[in-house]
Amino acid sequence: MAQIETSVEIAAPAELVFAFFVPQRMAYWYGADMEACLEVQGGAPDFAVAQKVRVTGHLGKREVSHTAVVTAVQQARLFEWRFEDRYGVKGLERWEIERLRVRSPEIAPKTIVRMHSAYRMPGLLGKAMDWLLTRHAVARRNQDYLARLKRYAEHGELE
Repeated sequence: MAQIETSVEIAAPAELVFAFFVPQRMAYWYGADMEACLEVQGGAPDFAVAQKVRVTGHLGKREVSHTAVVTAVQQARLFEWRFEDRYGVKGLERWEIERLRVRSPEIAPKTIVRMHSAYRMPGLLGKAMDWLLTRHAVARRNQDYLARLKRYAEHGELE
């Protein structure tokens, strides 16, 4: 199983950062490169444990999608889901949100977001492709996602 971890420090309080972990905002930073659309079971405005989420988008002219099930939500602390796509790739994505302690009231609050991706590609060819290409692409993609989240959270609004 491939394990990839990335993190970013954001000059914003954890509550503001977590405000971007809702269905209507998450697609602005998660999957924006593929124009992702998140369809939440029952059209709920917030994520909840055991809720199904369908993530669809485009890579070039090809439509890609996977179904995720939310496995953990803790306000301003944690968001996690397990996913599977139509090609048999299974995995987990977890975002841990940690408030950094500031020693002075004049210093703006800061937050660290750690993104953990763990996935398994099916078959021997899938494992070889992962070792050669996929894990590097996923690490780069995750860093891009966190950079976009940082930009939105530090400005406190969507572009």
